[in-house]
Amino acid sequence: MSQPDPERDGEPLKLRERAYASFTERLLAREIRPGQFVTQRELVAMTGYPLGAIRELIPRLEAEGLIKTVPQRGMQVAHVDLNLIRNAFQFRLFLEKEATAAYTRTATDEEIAEQRQRHEAIIGRAEAGGDETLIEDAENVDRLMHEMIIDHLDNDIVSQAFRVTWLKIRLIRQYETRIQNHILIPVMQDHLKIIAAIESRDPEAAAAEMSAHINNARTRAMSY
Repeated sequence: MSQPDPERDGEPLKLRERAYASFTERLLAREIRPGQFVTQRELVAMTGYPLGAIRELIPRLEAEGLIKTVPQRGMQVAHVDLNLIRNAFQFRLFLEKEATAAYTRTATDEEIAEQRQRHEAIIGRAEAGGDETLIEDAENVDRLMHEMIIDHLDNDIVSQAFRVTWLKIRLIRQYETRIQNHILIPVMQDHLKIIAAIESRDPEAAAAEMSAHINNARTRAMSY
């Protein structure tokens, strides 16, 4: 019988997770910038977590493609470039087409209705002239719909892979195409097309609408 892993049951795991959250928060806040070279001690200063936690964190960041080791130069934060855009959106396409088809078959009517209500509320606020929290709320509605479809698969590996990719999408949006007023309504309308196909319980149509939505987002990102 295997023994419990104290690294997973105790404080070291918590420290690693908190250090990861601190790193990603600072990355999204642009305190850590794509393409920047960093040392372990600089990451300690940036995140506020001890060197041991940072050493444990680095293999995860490397595995997720958020940091790479450059010979004779050190660790470099991932660039936001055309290669990242192509790879991130292609991976989303692979995951979300199948996830959308599965969601269409088995999601409850109540879940689908809630998705529609959230999107229609955002469009209504935008058409009324918007408000201070509209962009943030729209981004949350956007994220929640994609996460709900992915998490409906009940597959931890897929959900984790999706969240890493979504982090990269957020980086791309910050530097290229963050949901602003001029694309907010088109993005929400894309989502409503997906929702309409889901409501009709047509998996192929729903997957096709999701593909069109992701391709539209990729085209915007690559055109900036």
